[in-house]
Amino acid sequence: MVLNWIWIAFFAIAFLMAAGRTLADGDLAVWADIMNSSFSQAAFAFEISLGLTGVLTLWLGIMKIGERGGVIEFFGRLISPFFSRLFPGIPKGHPAMGAIFMNISANMLGLDNAATPMGLKAMQEMQSLNPKKDTATDAMIMFLVLNSSGLCLIPVSIMMYRAQGGAANPTDIFLPILIATAIATLVGLVALCIKQRIRMDRVLLSWLAGIAAAVAGVVWFFSTLPADKMELYSTFAANVLLFSVIIAFIGAGVRRRINVYDTFIEGAKEGFKTAVMIIPYLVAILVAIGMFRASGALDLLTSWVESGVNALGFDSRWVGALPTMLMKPLSGSGSCALMLDVMKENGPDAFVSRLAAAVRGSTDTTFYILAVYFGSVGVMKTRYAAGYALLADVTGAIAAIAVAYFFFG
Repeated sequence: MVLNWIWIAFFAIAFLMAAGRTLADGDLAVWADIMNSSFSQAAFAFEISLGLTGVLTLWLGIMKIGERGGVIEFFGRLISPFFSRLFPGIPKGHPAMGAIFMNISANMLGLDNAATPMGLKAMQEMQSLNPKKDTATDAMIMFLVLNSSGLCLIPVSIMMYRAQGGAANPTDIFLPILIATAIATLVGLVALCIKQRIRMDRVLLSWLAGIAAAVAGVVWFFSTLPADKMELYSTFAANVLLFSVIIAFIGAGVRRRINVYDTFIEGAKEGFKTAVMIIPYLVAILVAIGMFRASGALDLLTSWVESGVNALGFDSRWVGALPTMLMKPLSGSGSCALMLDVMKENGPDAFVSRLAAAVRGSTDTTFYILAVYFGSVGVMKTRYAAGYALLADVTGAIAAIAVAYFFFG
């Protein structure tokens, strides 16, 4: 229901903004801009789905081998003490547990192309347990909020963009991003545990403490590396782990004497079907976002906030990154473009450029995730998923601002 009203609001605000610009300023071109944006965003949604087709075909094929080979079941048992408490509606040993673990692990390593197919597999497994196929379960919502909070240990792509932009030290945003995304994940997780009345027992608290310790260990390790080696080692570690997963899945299939090739083809066919299924959901979200942005509503909101902050006498340097903050839940490519625009206008090492990078990495793209993941299984009633995912987004943005001032202010 929340997502429904948010979607309607995008169109309504865009229309009112365009009408206001026409009546007040005589701007007639804004209507063409909005409609052109709707067409280009619809085409862009198809391009995204088309681009995902190959990746989904590959990784759902690999996941099918892992499932038949027993690897997914093994991962499910491995994290069962923790996930059985976060996802009490999923039976122990169910394939959904292993798929969820693989998805979250890929997200933590910054492997977006691998994380999405694994996440879609997890949603399909959870949907098989869903008594109301059009309504999100508590487990689905927990999974979506964990994805939206976007805990990422190695933000390779953002460091790469900073390097391409000529930053003196492209990896200097690594620790701020890690801290901000950890805070966003923790707040989203705890808030949802309270909402779903999940008891914070000793086992759950121990696992959370262990995850916090692991994050602290990563922070310590990378803080000891030379600046020019951090990106190299993080990319190396992520890709070695990813390839190792593929080899482990194939090896498990061989050990169980299954036909690995035929199993891959079976899973790959599922990936193709999934890519086609998500097209309408992507079109719906991306067109609404594009029209909202083309109307000038985003720019107007930014100028209002900057005026208010200045009137209160506070430092308004962070407002330059506000468009990136507002776009982040709406569009990954849009927020990336805005981050790059900030870097271009202010230089890659300016405070606002570093803040925009920290915000870009603090959480994931909420509405894209909601559209793709729920759309892949035909869930229309998302309940409170959007609200709690946006809570993680807001928390991540605030944490990114605070951390950026601490490191670079």
